[in-house]
Amino acid sequence: MSDPMSAESGPVPARDASGLARGASLPADGPIVAGGASRSLRHESAAMHVSGSATYIDDMPEPKGLLHVVPGLSTRAHARILSMDLDAVRAAPGVVRVLTAADIPGHNQISPVGKNDEPLLAEDLVSYYGQPIFAVVAETRAAARRAARLARIEYEELPAILDIAQARAAGGALVWRALEMTRGDVLAGLAAAPRRLSGQVTMGGQEHFYLEGQAALAQPGEEGEMRVWSSTQHPTETQHMVAHVLDRPSNLVTTEIRRMGGGFGGKESQANTPACLAALAAELTGRAAKMRLDRDDDMVMTGKRHDFVVEYDVGFDDDGRILAVDMVLAARCGWSADLSGPVTDRALFHADNAYYYPDVRLRSEPLKTNTQSNTAYRGFGGPQGIVAAERVIEEVAFATGLDPLDVRLRNVYGTGTRDLTPYHMTVEDSIAAEIMEQLARDCAYRDRRAALRAANRDSPFVRRGIALTPVKFGISFTATHYNQAGALVHVYTDGSVQVNHGGTEMGQGLHTKMVQIAMREFGLASDRVRITATTTGKVPNTSATAASSGADLNGMAVLDAVRRIKDRLTAFAAGHWNVAPEAVRFLPDGVHVGETIVPFPDLTRAAYLARVSMSSSGFYKTPKISWNPDTGRGRPFYYFAYGAACAEVAIDLLTGETRIERVDILHDAGRSLNPAIDIGQIEGAFVQGAGWLTMEELVWDSAGRLRTHAPSTYKIPACSDRPRIFNVALLEAAPNREDTIFRSKAVGEPPFVHGVAVLHAISDALASLDSYRTCPRLDAPATPETILRTAERLRPRAGG
Repeated sequence: MSDPMSAESGPVPARDASGLARGASLPADGPIVAGGASRSLRHESAAMHVSGSATYIDDMPEPKGLLHVVPGLSTRAHARILSMDLDAVRAAPGVVRVLTAADIPGHNQISPVGKNDEPLLAEDLVSYYGQPIFAVVAETRAAARRAARLARIEYEELPAILDIAQARAAGGALVWRALEMTRGDVLAGLAAAPRRLSGQVTMGGQEHFYLEGQAALAQPGEEGEMRVWSSTQHPTETQHMVAHVLDRPSNLVTTEIRRMGGGFGGKESQANTPACLAALAAELTGRAAKMRLDRDDDMVMTGKRHDFVVEYDVGFDDDGRILAVDMVLAARCGWSADLSGPVTDRALFHADNAYYYPDVRLRSEPLKTNTQSNTAYRGFGGPQGIVAAERVIEEVAFATGLDPLDVRLRNVYGTGTRDLTPYHMTVEDSIAAEIMEQLARDCAYRDRRAALRAANRDSPFVRRGIALTPVKFGISFTATHYNQAGALVHVYTDGSVQVNHGGTEMGQGLHTKMVQIAMREFGLASDRVRITATTTGKVPNTSATAASSGADLNGMAVLDAVRRIKDRLTAFAAGHWNVAPEAVRFLPDGVHVGETIVPFPDLTRAAYLARVSMSSSGFYKTPKISWNPDTGRGRPFYYFAYGAACAEVAIDLLTGETRIERVDILHDAGRSLNPAIDIGQIEGAFVQGAGWLTMEELVWDSAGRLRTHAPSTYKIPACSDRPRIFNVALLEAAPNREDTIFRSKAVGEPPFVHGVAVLHAISDALASLDSYRTCPRLDAPATPETILRTAERLRPRAGG
């Protein structure tokens, strides 16, 4: 029996910018540079990943006498603590100590933005269901878990605000200041527009669901030293938080991380609680202590992607040209500020996506609720802003009867004209139109769209849709001071090299790219360059590995350190062999010193004997950027990354089930540092983005309890949910116009937005029920239930 939802269109061969066929083995010694293009190098931990020998926090050999820490969590969403009886907890077998706020020698605050609104352990007030109140320290993790359940806590319940509607009805308390970005006169523009419409789009949050949960191990040392191994994206912040809680200077605290089993933003600030509690237990007992959250506690305790409600008012003309946009972006932020201010700011930065709005006003509303404190998540508010921008495009397309792709092309930013963003940054290199047009040609978008519409007329139970959406994503931290990085490089006398930098590896290949930079500069093979664990003891004052800036910042810092050493070696070689410095070149077959080829180890041994320093720190700060949050103006981004995705889906009208039949992506990575890794990042980001918009649903009950707190109740994409046909290509011959590391572009967050194409393809399929006359106004996540409700709303118009 044939599959009624099978794909009807054949594949287009995938292109690989590295020149490798899919499935081909990667060269062992990349990146060999030829004509400015880098070859792909296998991920530096790939063999350990697949063999199971890669070490994560919970795999580390346990120090003698290790204790285990388990948190005791609130069972109310908003309440005063009237009494707390922990006697039974303390008396439980295996329990060594029970920690409360009264045991903290320093400050009971771990707010990452200095708001003093986020206690490590609750004292007299709980603000969400699952907030840590105490922690059990025991000989075994099982003993600590059993004991934590014995607490008797008496509460006085207070009104709990759980969502955006309730927050607004209660007066709209904010966790951070609201921001407004304006250009032109939006009210006049709306009034003068030939056509006008308004609406609302809702999008849900998203659990990070990293494979390795939150974990930290702390070991006390002499004279107040504390060493913390933490699964963190921000070792310096974790160092500062531990020092703050223990009331000691940062030079006594060292944070280290070799790799994480995923982060996605969920370990930027949320890793601080396990690290601080483990360190507190180690401090008070004098023994090493480890805290590893199980999946349920992890999901109940930690923040998610912010869910948003966006209200929009748009003026446009009959040709689909947008004339004015007024938009309010409200977010459920949770009980504390965390990173909600920067997240909602970035949602505004991307509420234009790739489109120019002549008159515009964008306003944020970071609302306080009695839920987990929402936090960083891949895209950091940008995807939510882009979903709103694409809904506006879809509304205009349905209102005018135009192909949404044509509406997109008519409204994209120009270069030299129509190029000023709502935050008054000039777009200097708009290539969104070119990318969309090239992708539309390559994947035969227009022919397929016509064929799908014809097929839908004769398909009573399965409808198909297609959509092509762009992304323009700003790269840099909007907190300007975070745009800096350090590195430390050592060259040893045998010619081997050790690289350390301030970024963290969470599977994205950052360490691999840093190895490649040293290999390229010194002309070495991969087995001669070793990356070490990220530690605050080697590189201080680092920024989080976030904002897609890991390779940009740390790569330039590594390059700075390497070139300082190269300059010394060059000067030594020129003097020793009596040639001009320009005649010294570092190549794969050795160091060319005039007509002589000197093996790199021979050069390093000779340099050591001549007392030449072969160690150097490196530093980089991003140029050109500035941002004034008081005025809502500036240049917050060094550059933009671009891309486009075309998605084709099929939906079953009987069940609401969706299947992604085919996806084609063309993405701008500049001059890619490692095409294979970048393509892998694009593929993974797309699937994660599509999961957010189609199946990942967070549900709280009326008591504020997260009901989707485990794999049994929270669905993430599985292998069967990937596109049946999946073509990914990197934009060719498109080096970054800015002076980034080897003219590459960031690839961490921008491709997450490609999942938006799936949401709009589903909307296109549903619109067929109404003969494409009405915008379906499909909210996210577009679960089967949401799809069926939307279909029922559209069917009466079609006479069904």
